[in-house]
Amino acid sequence: MPATKFICPDDQRVDIADCLRSCPNQQRCMFLPTLRAVANSLDRNLSEPTVTELISGTRETFLKKTTDYAVEPASILYALHGQAVHSINEQHTQGDILSEERLKDEITSGQLDLFGKILDGDDGVLGDLKVTSSFKLMKALGIYKTKIDIGEVYKSGVKKGLPKFRTELRFDGVRDLLDWAIQLNAYRMLLERVGFKVNRMFIQALCRDSGLRIAAERGITKPVYIIPVNKISDRWLTRYFQHKAKILREAIATKTLPPICSVRERWGNRKCLGYCAARENCPHAQKLVKEATDDELAA
Repeated sequence: MPATKFICPDDQRVDIADCLRSCPNQQRCMFLPTLRAVANSLDRNLSEPTVTELISGTRETFLKKTTDYAVEPASILYALHGQAVHSINEQHTQGDILSEERLKDEITSGQLDLFGKILDGDDGVLGDLKVTSSFKLMKALGIYKTKIDIGEVYKSGVKKGLPKFRTELRFDGVRDLLDWAIQLNAYRMLLERVGFKVNRMFIQALCRDSGLRIAAERGITKPVYIIPVNKISDRWLTRYFQHKAKILREAIATKTLPPICSVRERWGNRKCLGYCAARENCPHAQKLVKEATDDELAA
C-alpha cells in the first residue's frame, strides 16, 4: 500500500488526502502541485515485485507494501528530481531509442531508461540515469582518501611529538556500485529475453551537489559522469532475484515480517536511523532509534 500520511515540518502527521485537500497549517510547506507529485510517487501495490524493490532490503519492501507509514515530503524531492531527468531524456529519444520501456519475466519487472545509440554508433548500449550525491559518486568511481606522513611532528599541544599527516585523494580504489550494476544487468537480461542484444552498459550519474566544496573535496569535479558497468553472471542474477522474490511473496502471503535487511542493504544501520521510509514499523529500526536516544540522554 502507499504511504498514508505526510509528516509536517512541526512533526504533525496528516493524512495525505487531507493535506492535498486542505492544509492543516496556515501555509503549505510546499506548492500544492509539488505535494501532489510527491504523493503520486509514493504509490505501492501487491503486484509482482519490481527490480528496484527486490534489490532493496526484503523487510523494507515488505513494510512499504503492507503497512501504513508516514513520510516527510521534502525527503522525496530528490526522487522527483530523478523522475524529471528521466522525463527530459524520454522527450528527446526521437523514436530511434528505447526509453522508459517496462519489461517483465516470471520473477520480476523493470523499466529501463535508455537503450540504443545513446553514446556512439553502437545500437546495443543500455543506459541508466541516476541523480546522486558526491559521496555515492566517490564510492562508485573508486575514489578514496588516504593520509600521507609529511615527515614532520607537532611541536606543541596535545599532539606534541606525533607525526603530521596530510590527506590526499586516490583514484584507484574498488568501485562500489553493486546495486547499480545488479539493476542494470537485470534490465539487460529482460531485454535479451525479448531478443535485443546488449553490447555495453553505462550509468549516467548527475551529481546533485556538484560545484560545492564538499564535492571537490571528494574528487568530484564535474556535474555528470559516465560510468561503465560490467556484466554479471546471468545464473547468479537469476538465483539472487528468485531468492529475494520468494522470501517477499511468502512474507506477504503469510503476513510475516521478513528477516532483518542485510548490513549492506541497511547501510550499516544508517538507513534504519533516518532514511528508510517505513522505519517506524520496523522493530530493528525502532530499537536502534531508542538506543541512540538513550545514548544522547546519557551524554
